[in-house]
Amino acid sequence: MHVVWDWNGTIKDDLDDHVAALNATLPALGGTPIDRDTYRAEHTVPIPAFYGRLLGREITEQEWKSSDAAFLAHLRAQPVWLYGRAVELLTLVREAGHTQSLLSLCPHETLQREVNEAGIGHFFTRIDGRTGPSGGTKAGPLTTHLDALGLTGQEHRVLLLGDSADDADAAYANGALGVLHSGGLHHPDRLAATGYPLAHTLADALVLGCQLIRYRALL
Repeated sequence: MHVVWDWNGTIKDDLDDHVAALNATLPALGGTPIDRDTYRAEHTVPIPAFYGRLLGREITEQEWKSSDAAFLAHLRAQPVWLYGRAVELLTLVREAGHTQSLLSLCPHETLQREVNEAGIGHFFTRIDGRTGPSGGTKAGPLTTHLDALGLTGQEHRVLLLGDSADDADAAYANGALGVLHSGGLHHPDRLAATGYPLAHTLADALVLGCQLIRYRALL
């Protein structure tokens, strides 16, 4: 089995940082600050659509570029916090003889820096962040990620763990298995409504994913 981990909202515990970064950008767009619940209820990708939901209007390309730059600058100034059991779970996967990698829509250089700061890079056979324009979905990058890992054609043994419908969408679009946890950037009710496999904690999501991968192998 190979496990592809999401970063923001999954391994990295950064909901509060995301809310604060977003609130730092909204006033310039004519918006007002929001709370955690609103963030989790309205968050979506592509991210410009998220701004549109909050502002009640589409944002221009220039507004998106300015807001994205300010948002990322705010995030980069924050320390990196991991979910409480993240290192334990990464260790368990490695000790079980499985491989694992990291795929994020976070800018690649930022992702590399944050992973190095957290001291967990040695767990991953590959780390990929976003290298192109921001605002897209994960399906295409996952295709590239799996191909670089030599897993194209072996997607049936790939488990992607994330916190958003887009994570699961990307997994299933690539023939992999996507399992979500409800402790990240997206509201549990929204995740449950997708019908995708869902667990309350990251540890439970890993256990569920392992069970489903084993079931796939029997088919």
